[in-house]
Amino acid sequence: MLISDLTTPALLVERDVLDANLATMSAALPGPRLRPHVKAHKTTALARRQAAHGHEGFTCATVRECEVMAAAGLGADLLLANEVLDTRRLGALVADGARVTVAVDSPETIAAAAAGGVGEVLVDVNVGLQRCGCPPERAGELAAAARAAGLHVRGVMGYEGHLMLVPSPERAERTRDAMQVLLRAAADVGGEVVSAGGTGTYLDNIWATEIQAGSYALMDTAYARLGHPFGQALSVLGTVISVSPGHAVVDVGLKALGMDHGLPAIEGAEVRRCSDEHTTFVPAEPVRVGDRVRVLPAHVDPTVVLHERMHLVDGETVLETWPVDMRGW
Repeated sequence: MLISDLTTPALLVERDVLDANLATMSAALPGPRLRPHVKAHKTTALARRQAAHGHEGFTCATVRECEVMAAAGLGADLLLANEVLDTRRLGALVADGARVTVAVDSPETIAAAAAGGVGEVLVDVNVGLQRCGCPPERAGELAAAARAAGLHVRGVMGYEGHLMLVPSPERAERTRDAMQVLLRAAADVGGEVVSAGGTGTYLDNIWATEIQAGSYALMDTAYARLGHPFGQALSVLGTVISVSPGHAVVDVGLKALGMDHGLPAIEGAEVRRCSDEHTTFVPAEPVRVGDRVRVLPAHVDPTVVLHERMHLVDGETVLETWPVDMRGW
């Protein structure tokens, strides 16, 4: 199959760029130093490629991601880096032989883990993002409560997500400050794991024992501005459906793109705006109705989840089609 045979909009992944991204990250963070976050791509075929580079532990954001990963034979060490109040489905995975660790930040989430049959936890600490995570001074108390409930406390996690897109060197300095908070909590909690980080801070964060990066594999334009050595593997293929004096329109809109990090990009063009089914752009060179255009998303995670499949391509050839099989809840 050729790219020209695909119905648009269609999610494309350049094989050579993807493979280079995986190899670059594997060299920087080998083996257990990286716990890839599957929420960025939600595709077990891609997770298998990450495992082939030596990363056998994975980070998940939803119960369904854990279930699909385990069913695909990738459940050797799954971290659900999120608070869950009904862990029965996770407990079923553990009973079937998967290793699942869940984040806890309150007595309620500790009780839920114990009741559902999840035996291992990380104490989630707020290191500045102001999302989930307990106050650092409460981490030791929660760890003691988890152990009293019969849980094994593997350590701590803390996500410095508010720093991912901060320019360097400020990003490195603020990452250090956030991780000092986490390390103080880790001293109170105990355990061997300090889990943190993401694509934005994967080199800055030298304090965590494992980094939860995910976007590096496919990349987006927001992360590309940081200058990290990862290429833009992901694009959304569209078809030019209208041409007017001064602008053109491609059939890739809000329903095919994650927009929380801003407008997408089109090489050699100025993107003006996006609506439900359309992106309006000003091309540097004339385009015609029927031309194919690759639209580069600003945020990979919410873009991928809008698509049922992604196509691994080499130039104009479609090599494989992978289901985005961790979509949904």
